[in-house]
Amino acid sequence: MATAGEQLNMGPTVEAVINYAVDTGEKVVNIPSTPDGGKSSHIGKYEEKTVSVTDARALAPDLSLDREGFALVPHETTVGDFYDPDQITNVYNPEMEALIKRETGAKDVVVFDHTLRAGDETIRKTKMVREPVQRAHNDYTIRSGPMRVRDWFGEEEAKPLLERRFAIINIWRSISGAVETMPLTICDARSVAQGDLIAAERRAKERIGETYRLAHNPNHKWFYFPLMQKNEAMLIKSYDSEDDGRARFTPHTAFADPTTPPDATPRQSIETRVFAFF
Repeated sequence: MATAGEQLNMGPTVEAVINYAVDTGEKVVNIPSTPDGGKSSHIGKYEEKTVSVTDARALAPDLSLDREGFALVPHETTVGDFYDPDQITNVYNPEMEALIKRETGAKDVVVFDHTLRAGDETIRKTKMVREPVQRAHNDYTIRSGPMRVRDWFGEEEAKPLLERRFAIINIWRSISGAVETMPLTICDARSVAQGDLIAAERRAKERIGETYRLAHNPNHKWFYFPLMQKNEAMLIKSYDSEDDGRARFTPHTAFADPTTPPDATPRQSIETRVFAFF
């Protein structure tokens, strides 16, 4: 049986526009949107490129976080209302920690962040959530991965943790029916060269961080899982401290699927970020 890597172009594809960064030497800055309706803004040059995005559902059983950098797994949640902070803290976060332990074999897993997003402006204003991100990016960089551990745990507690191999994993899922609009497309980590990754300052109100923006490379291989359901979880590796050939960074972005019908239901989703210590 062919490996997932050998099946790169097996599934049906759609043509999609990806918003790439252009490395001009200018400092790239991202000022993210805010849950109160504040719009995102950007410093730096971007360009739109049309790429083929492959339906990866047939590949799902063979995908690996350590090889492609992403995976799709079945996962039932007992959360009834994702807009209820208590359910996120007391129900969903423990579910996510158990899921990542099961899927990766990590000894210790800690949820440290989550973001709710909606494709409909009325929902965003009512629920105080953010819009889908439509620029190719990776959540953490070589520098900001360890920095996030220090920020979260404090300098002293972080020291022994940073001596272990650790990863930052994003768990992405629908919170209301199938994802009919603005699905997430993920770039096979093996098709991304280190030179394609442009460090960008993330200038949020609460803190200054750093992410990667993605520069165009015709070798990039993009995938998605059409009509993701609430009982499916997409795992995306955003950082790995181990530099031994395994996937370390997995760029991704929301995109306008040209097959989306005009009466499609706007997307509602949650992304949860965890530290996985091995």
